Amino acid sequence: MIKPRVKTPDLSIKLVNGAEWTLSKQSPESFTMIVFYRGLHCPVCKKYLEEFESKLSDFQDLGVNIIAISSDTEEKAKTTHDEWDISSIPLGYDFPIEEAREWGLYISSGIKKEPDYFIEPGLFVIRPNQELYCSSIQTMPFARNGIDDLIKAITFVKDKDYPARGEA
Repeated sequence: MIKPRVKTPDLSIKLVNGAEWTLSKQSPESFTMIVFYRGLHCPVCKKYLEEFESKLSDFQDLGVNIIAISSDTEEKAKTTHDEWDISSIPLGYDFPIEEAREWGLYISSGIKKEPDYFIEPGLFVIRPNQELYCSSIQTMPFARNGIDDLIKAITFVKDKDYPARGEA
């Protein structure tokens, strides 16, 4: 588990637009938010990421850059990009299960038409110096942070210069 106020592992990921995204090369005004999602097979993830898309300008106004990442293959990630309404969110794919474990993410084995193994959701809010501010990690796609609640929380954190908690 990565604790708040500690530097996160670096992360490099291929994006569906052909670019490569690297955490250590990001320079957000306030935070980088990494949203790990289960993959194309997850209708709950679709709804969640589409809600992020609809509020993306609110996050941008707060100086928060967002990326969504899954362990899906390139083909599945491109289908996700084409079929879900998330065209403005950078979409990373092929996130290795071993690296997901380093981030403390839960891994599930597939049932029915799911991939053999995939990552469960996680959300990481990271300062520009790559220090973890906060995280939320789930064992299934339900009970995630509300998007409006995240916007309110980040607004509060910025306005009050509220420190990261949970480091002890």
